[in-house]
Amino acid sequence: MNNNQYPFINTPLPYDYQALEPYIDATTMYLHHEKHLQAYIDNLNKLLAKEPKLQACTLEELTQMPGDIGKNSGGVYNHRFYFEGLQPPKKVPHNPLYEEIESQFQSFEAFQKIFKQTALSVFGSGYAWLVWERGMLRIITTANQGVPCLNKMFPILCIDVWEHAYYLKHYNLRGDYIDNWFKVINWDTAQMGWQQGEPFTASVIE
Repeated sequence: MNNNQYPFINTPLPYDYQALEPYIDATTMYLHHEKHLQAYIDNLNKLLAKEPKLQACTLEELTQMPGDIGKNSGGVYNHRFYFEGLQPPKKVPHNPLYEEIESQFQSFEAFQKIFKQTALSVFGSGYAWLVWERGMLRIITTANQGVPCLNKMFPILCIDVWEHAYYLKHYNLRGDYIDNWFKVINWDTAQMGWQQGEPFTASVIE
């Protein structure tokens, strides 16, 4: 991620807010990026302004800290990861990650079903993730702005299932939002993340 240390800024998205229509609406994207993410960035900067010793820490390191710094840095990390994992609608490429998903989950459709069930299971607010851990793909959840254990897991995909991510368009129908999210995943970014994670997890195993 760019801008990985204090002071944090809200970098522009690599696509327009309306680029994900009709699957995720422009108003939601604007509010999600300009208001919700910005609030976490502002809060984190205020907290770090009072903690000079922590200002050299990376965002990833900050997410593993307790208290308000961990919560707000998690909000920044999770939202950035979510936004960077989206793109205007494209067909799913049959790249090596796709083949790995088919191998481990029996089929891509089976993976989608399990991922959707997992995202629906999040009670209240949180995220569902596809991560690479010790040579295996895993689907996990984190509550609120919790972040996967980054010294053990390498995130590949995540979906934000806080209501602010979908309520304007999908109301209380989280399942419909998840179906539409699958249509705007940036599989090239996911593929690059997975490729980076392979040597990362190999070193952990060793």
